[in-house]
Amino acid sequence: MMFENSLSFAQGLDQNDPLSGFRSRFHFPTFHSKDPIYFTGNSLGLQPKTAANYVQEELEAWAYFGVEGHFLAKRPWYSYHENLTEMAARVVGALPIEVVITHSLTTNLHLLMVSFYRPQGKRVKILCEAKAFPSDQFALESQVAFHGLSADNIVEVGPRPGEYLIHEADILKKIEELGDELALVMIGGVNYYTGQFFNLEKITAAGHAVGAVVGFDLAHAAGNVNLSLHDWNVDFAAWCGYKYLNSSPGGVSGLFVHERHANNKSLPRFAGWWGHNKADRFQMNPGFDPIAGAEGWQLSNAPILGMAAHLASLEIFEEAGMDRIAQKRDQLTAFLAYLIRDVSQRNQEKCSFEIITPESPLERGAQLSILAKGQGKQLFDRLTKMGIVADWREPNVIRIAPAPLYNSYEDCFRFAQFLERAIV
Repeated sequence: MMFENSLSFAQGLDQNDPLSGFRSRFHFPTFHSKDPIYFTGNSLGLQPKTAANYVQEELEAWAYFGVEGHFLAKRPWYSYHENLTEMAARVVGALPIEVVITHSLTTNLHLLMVSFYRPQGKRVKILCEAKAFPSDQFALESQVAFHGLSADNIVEVGPRPGEYLIHEADILKKIEELGDELALVMIGGVNYYTGQFFNLEKITAAGHAVGAVVGFDLAHAAGNVNLSLHDWNVDFAAWCGYKYLNSSPGGVSGLFVHERHANNKSLPRFAGWWGHNKADRFQMNPGFDPIAGAEGWQLSNAPILGMAAHLASLEIFEEAGMDRIAQKRDQLTAFLAYLIRDVSQRNQEKCSFEIITPESPLERGAQLSILAKGQGKQLFDRLTKMGIVADWREPNVIRIAPAPLYNSYEDCFRFAQFLERAIV
């Protein structure tokens, strides 16, 4: 599409947007602006308006039924997570047996690595991307240390000198070089800093070709980019519910284990009673018998209030559909990138902008990472005072995320207007 930098053009796109009605189903924060531009769905998604009702229903069930809410509530707590499974599976391209909603993101990553990072002999190394999200880095370091190994067994693939993005060829080459020393590939599906979406299918195939296990942190991917975890043959993955999936701060996480591992009870794991065979869970006998599939990695009772908020969001995703979300995501992000470049070209003497996120829609989701050359953090602070909710990542990047469920083309136009005003 040939874009134009005008309000009428943006409003025309909004009028023809089949997802425009979903915007009214979210609360926009008004703490410092009555009409904010919210571009931080990659950090914390907006609250669905139905979330409060769903959470209130469970509070009322708790008040009325007490412990019997496990079986007598409108959505019995005992099986509450099952209300989420099929919808979550469709978001990530999985079978229902491969998905469970439980715990928090890094907890799930640790639980999965207990099962799938099994260093033995010379096969001990973990491959990850350079500048992974710090929680991933800490998790990998502690997993290696847990096995009595040194941190140099974590191998990072980074951008080439002077670049910001990681070449796919460099990842695949490093996997091949490590060969039978590689135990695990564990990469963030979308890099939090640059917004780069890696080719998970190719990475998985390359890892398997050398005998390694392959898993992904999909914190910035789930609900953002199109995923086909089952078809791509990924071994395991985890994601949070609070970014693009709009499911409350620190909300529940999703966990994926491929179907081929579903009935492998010999996989070592840190067990808890909620992952035990449902048929005799309440007999309280010793000896852990894991539920087949991803449910077997559950530990404790479901966090119902967080799951209620997650249900509200997943219902919206189910109604909108990932294919329609993706179509708008690509056009919305492309329009925003066009506007930023237009502002930059007309203001090069004062401040220029470089978008370090890949240009191809196949290599990015709803995120643009901007280098503001010459003004940086001061420019970001001025944008914040104007009512733009974005985020700053050290040392020099402004991240903006035009989430297709609640952001509009007019949001993008207004952002560009404010961006130009913020240049001094």
